Amino acid sequence: MNAIRFEKVTKVFPGNAIPAVRGCSFEVEADSFVVLLGPSGCGKTTLLKMVNRLYEPTEGAIYLDGVDIREIEVTSLRRRIGYVIQQVGLFPHMTVAQNVAVVPELIGWSREKIAERVDALLDLVGLPPEEYSRRYPAQLSGGQAQRVGLARALAVDPRVMLMDEPFGAIDAITRASLQDEMLRLRRRLKKTILFVTHDVEEALRLADKIVVMREGQIVQYDTPFEILTHPKDDFVAELIGSGDTVRQLSLLRVEAAMANLPPGFQLDSQPAIQCSENLREALSLLLKTGAPYLFVIDEGEPVGILSLEQIRSKTSGSNPVEARPR
Repeated sequence: MNAIRFEKVTKVFPGNAIPAVRGCSFEVEADSFVVLLGPSGCGKTTLLKMVNRLYEPTEGAIYLDGVDIREIEVTSLRRRIGYVIQQVGLFPHMTVAQNVAVVPELIGWSREKIAERVDALLDLVGLPPEEYSRRYPAQLSGGQAQRVGLARALAVDPRVMLMDEPFGAIDAITRASLQDEMLRLRRRLKKTILFVTHDVEEALRLADKIVVMREGQIVQYDTPFEILTHPKDDFVAELIGSGDTVRQLSLLRVEAAMANLPPGFQLDSQPAIQCSENLREALSLLLKTGAPYLFVIDEGEPVGILSLEQIRSKTSGSNPVEARPR
């Protein structure tokens, strides 16, 4: 399953009277994408690093599938967990293929199995192996290097991924492209992902659930929709920008508002939209076509329907969008 559970986790660093993390309890469900969100210094990276025991909790416990991670040998634990950081950390003297192969070589995979896995992963992250496998890190752009870092973290197919501001040092256009890639990958690869960011739009776009943190504590843990429309306090409301309906439409994914296809539903010629698109795009398509609803598709297959009324019900405010007269 690979669920992660935090129970009253506290971390106090030597020489600091104030805890970096204080009494944090929540659960990351298996195969879900959870984002730790908050301003700099709120404790989100500290909390993340305790999962693979780069830091040890001062108090409390962290469980992986019900097992206290302190009962798992550190090297074994870290081999079960993919780790991606902002600085990427590629070895400059190794080729792309050699960087991706580091962990498989450490655990004794055969040369043939490693070569096959490296090629498959480079294809998966959009770097054709015939073009990139023999390059060195200095010959890559920032976005390409980050993709290699992601491939390396996936090398031995870990079920848990920790990602610490992985797109934070990349320009806005490349960052958006990598977010698109992340959305695509998470649909293809069943992983439990814990992702740190201070970027609100990135969190709302990627997450199944968001942990909002302030001063080492959890302020709210909920879905992007609930956090946008029902912020727990003024801090969350200001951080998220919950009063801006247009912004909500731009940040919420279509799948947050769609209804499942009813049993026996007959497909017809209504327009379609990808489930990963945002509600603003869906609203624009509904108004442009005058269609009563859209088919929502995932990898070419219909998975739901979306109407104007569903968009209205999923955004805050008494009447955020109006139907065009028909």
